[in-house]
Amino acid sequence: MPEEVEISSLELRYECLRLRNRKQEGRLLSSIAERGIEEPMEGVDVQGARVLLNGFKRWRCARKLGMATVPYRSLGDDQSAAIVALLRLSSDRSLGILEQAGFIDELRTLQQLSVAEIAELLSRSKGWVSMRMGLIGKMSETIRQKLFSGAFPVYPYMYTLRRFMRMNAVSGQDIERFVVALSGKGLSVRDIEQLAHGYFRGPESFREQIQAGNIALPLSALREGNGGSDQCSSFERALLKDLEITGRYMQRVMGKSVDRRLKTRVFHAEANLLCAGILDRSEAFIQTMRQLHDRSGQA
Repeated sequence: MPEEVEISSLELRYECLRLRNRKQEGRLLSSIAERGIEEPMEGVDVQGARVLLNGFKRWRCARKLGMATVPYRSLGDDQSAAIVALLRLSSDRSLGILEQAGFIDELRTLQQLSVAEIAELLSRSKGWVSMRMGLIGKMSETIRQKLFSGAFPVYPYMYTLRRFMRMNAVSGQDIERFVVALSGKGLSVRDIEQLAHGYFRGPESFREQIQAGNIALPLSALREGNGGSDQCSSFERALLKDLEITGRYMQRVMGKSVDRRLKTRVFHAEANLLCAGILDRSEAFIQTMRQLHDRSGQA
């Protein structure tokens, strides 16, 4: 059962494994100021300390509002078991893929477990675990700090920069320099994607401008020249918008499809029919995307 505990009694060693989002936190601050904390924070009791696992945004908001006590629910006194419990409920608790990767890495370190053992504990596939372990394992400490702090958005790192990481000509240091140069600039996902293509495929002068912190000039050149969409035809602009929406909805569907709240027979019956239609077109869609990707990369 939840209990009221002193806010100063909560230890924050895992705060670095949870993503920050200033906009969400701002809305949460207003909500807590009006209605209080409605959902208890969660943690594990280790050697007399309450180690927080879930609720860091609520904790920071409570501190800003001067709250002395907060609602807290213990997940037990076994650190590994508590992390497993959090990961198993991650879909319900909105634990992002990067946060899942961080906790899986922590679980591996605590227990020295194999991929197969972690997969069994979490009731997930070995591929699901391997992908997340690979994601966090290839990440430098600098990039990790920028992503988890919210200084650089996760989406373009996951779906734009990691494509360039598979190119032989692009090193891990190149990726890190790009992330550092653009961190904290408040750029949109589209702006970062455009700058990435110019940085890794464009001239040295373009890279030098970005590394020097002069973001406005290369971004303006991309928008006004062949990197922007102002000079595209209406048909081209429509397709660019469709591609952007497709990428966004692919991510949403992948995230929601593993949610344990998908239970009703009616849902599964309808989902099965819709999935069948998508799978029938998937090979042709992937082939078309590869052709467009190759053609646009040579333009």
